[in-house]
Amino acid sequence: MFEGSSFRADVSPDIIAGTHLIRGYGDDYFKIAHTRYTAGISIHQNHIESPWGPERLKQLGMEHLQHILAQPPEVLVIGTGRQTFFPDASILQALTDNHIGFECMDSRAAARTYNILVAEGRVVSAVFLLPNTRN
Repeated sequence: MFEGSSFRADVSPDIIAGTHLIRGYGDDYFKIAHTRYTAGISIHQNHIESPWGPERLKQLGMEHLQHILAQPPEVLVIGTGRQTFFPDASILQALTDNHIGFECMDSRAAARTYNILVAEGRVVSAVFLLPNTRN
C-alpha cells in the first residue's frame, strides 16, 4: 500500500435495480423507496399491493394468497403484526403443498428478514400486517 493512500471496498451485496426493500417502518406504516404505506402490504414478483389482506391475522384466508400461489416464490415472509402468530394450519399446509417455504414473525422482524433474503438473491415474497396490528 502506498503511503498516504487509502483503500475502500464496497462489501454490500449487489441488489437488482428496482428491487423493493423496506426502508423504514413505524407502528402504522411501512416505507418502500419514498412511498409510505399505511395499510397491509404484499410484495410479490417485485409488485407492491396495498392495501392488502385482512385487518387481523385470524382473518387471513386463501383468497389473500392466491397471487402468491399462482407464481410461487422460494420463500414467503409473513409479517403478523405486533407479535408473532401463525396463520391457520390449512394455510400453512397449502404453502407446503405448493413447495413454498415460509417464515412467520412480527412485522418489524419480517421487514428486516425480507430485506436480508432479497440481498442474498433469494426468490422471496412477503405479506405484512401493519406493525401495530394486534391479533
